[in-house]
Amino acid sequence: MNIDWSEFLAPVWISVKVAIPASVIVFVLAAAAARVMAHRRFPGRTVIETLLLLPLVLPPTVVGFILLVALGRQSRFGRLYEQWTGQPILFTWGAAVIAAVVVAFPLAYRTVKAGFEEVDRDLEDAARAQGAGEWQVLRYVTLPLASRSLSTGYMLGFARGLGEFGATIMIAGNIPHRTQTLPAAIYTAVDGGSMAMAWLWVGAALLLSFLMLLAANRTR
Repeated sequence: MNIDWSEFLAPVWISVKVAIPASVIVFVLAAAAARVMAHRRFPGRTVIETLLLLPLVLPPTVVGFILLVALGRQSRFGRLYEQWTGQPILFTWGAAVIAAVVVAFPLAYRTVKAGFEEVDRDLEDAARAQGAGEWQVLRYVTLPLASRSLSTGYMLGFARGLGEFGATIMIAGNIPHRTQTLPAAIYTAVDGGSMAMAWLWVGAALLLSFLMLLAANRTR
């Protein structure tokens, strides 16, 4: 079989280009949310945590539909974004990143929150008793002690963002060389009967996901 390497590499590169910024955003958001939810008790906490974890159990197409309504041209955000940038946010690389962030966030959040909950509160209190401020406690005590969970959360977020399909199709589409990620390319290849190319993309997806999960397990 003659392989068009540019055709093969395009979805691989788009998936990586989506997963990297998405995993960084997920890491920051998950760490901030987990820090608050792990150590604070307040009214409505259970409801808020349920909402944070909801994309983990919802069908990806449901998540995609909600994002489609929230980001479309008929929404306030969609109109403001289009006025600001001159183009709609839907069916762009940015839309694929948003889909990856939403579906990957709950997985990273649960992992990071578990790490924060395992940090000995007595160590944090001891640091405060020695005159450390909250930022110093976070930087020199909490984050180092939770570093394994933070690393694992980032890697799982990357792997989940890499494999997102349903929500991505809904708001970013399946445009070759623009928004066609690996899962979408595999679906298109199978639908068109190009099984050999589908196998190549499956192999690339398996390799990337395996490497990230291997790194996550070694970190843990």
